Amino acid sequence: MLDTLKLSRERKPAPVLALFVLGFTLAAPCVLGQDADPTAEIRRFADDGNASAQATLGFMYEIGQGVPQDEAEAVRWYRLAADQGEVVAQINLGLMYADGRGVPEDDAEAVMWLQLAADQGHSDAQFNLGLMYDNGDGVPENDAEAVRWYRLAADQGDAAAQAILGLMYTDGRGVGQDEAEAVRWLQLAADQGVAADQFNLGLMYDNGRGVPENDAEAVNWYQLAADRGYAAAQSNLGLMYADGRGVPVNDAEAVKWYQLAADQGVTAAQYNLGIMYANGRGVAEDDAEAVNWYQLAADRGYAAAQSNLGLMYANGWGVPEDYVRAYAWWILAAAQEIESAIQNMEDLATRMTADDIARAEELSATLLDRIE
Repeated sequence: MLDTLKLSRERKPAPVLALFVLGFTLAAPCVLGQDADPTAEIRRFADDGNASAQATLGFMYEIGQGVPQDEAEAVRWYRLAADQGEVVAQINLGLMYADGRGVPEDDAEAVMWLQLAADQGHSDAQFNLGLMYDNGDGVPENDAEAVRWYRLAADQGDAAAQAILGLMYTDGRGVGQDEAEAVRWLQLAADQGVAADQFNLGLMYDNGRGVPENDAEAVNWYQLAADRGYAAAQSNLGLMYADGRGVPVNDAEAVKWYQLAADQGVTAAQYNLGIMYANGRGVAEDDAEAVNWYQLAADRGYAAAQSNLGLMYANGWGVPEDYVRAYAWWILAAAQEIESAIQNMEDLATRMTADDIARAEELSATLLDRIE
């Protein structure tokens, strides 16, 4: 079971083109002439000092739309618009400084521009400014200040801010720990259809955190996220079907969801899929296929997979019998406190020579070095 809340902390650019081309929402919109070349017209208005056109032209240079991509030129146009108080240009100029695109990276300068935009009430700026305080970028790390800005954005319906605010309440960072309040914010974010937030809400119901434990409700939220391709939700949904929690036991359905998550590299799903093949649950029993999935998870440090892979080598299931390799994998699993691996090492040692054990120890070091 994956039981760690997964929330995005990526900065969010503001949608610039909507200001000029689509929405004409600023106080002094620019009306394009009939049959005019849009890029030439935008540049003409930008040269005349129209902040909306300047912001739009900056965005065009940033992404290379209608003009050659040129981040330094994007910064120049963003700055002209931002100096006039154009809020979206202030946001995106701040992000250019934060990322070091078109200008040397300068988090303090990023914070200055984001602050100006946030003070105008723009939710994207408030969210990004919260991130800066959350991470201590350009300002001293300050969880309470991060929460303040996240809340302002969340109150405007920003799903990313709502989700992170939920995490802050879960962890008690910048606010008193309050899992019921965490669920409230996660619910608001999940209701906007963001897969990561649906997964997180499923976890809260799965573990009874902030809400009464409810397997069926957990399945509901896992399903919504899994249907959107969210790997962690697919993995947990597979486990719900395998264990019959919130849904009737359905091994074939469990395998389906494990497979989808395993193909995205989720180690828990790779391990669980190995178990299904080893035991013939939902698929034909196939020890070689079980070894394949255990191997993938073991190579990424998943302790239970390392332990089971050792068992397959010790018994010659799906692979040629190999005590040295079995012992080597158990060394790695035992280091992660897998009790069965510790016991299996003791038992297998009675059938190995001192030289075999030395080679196993050497191999375990090699295996450890290659773990991703």
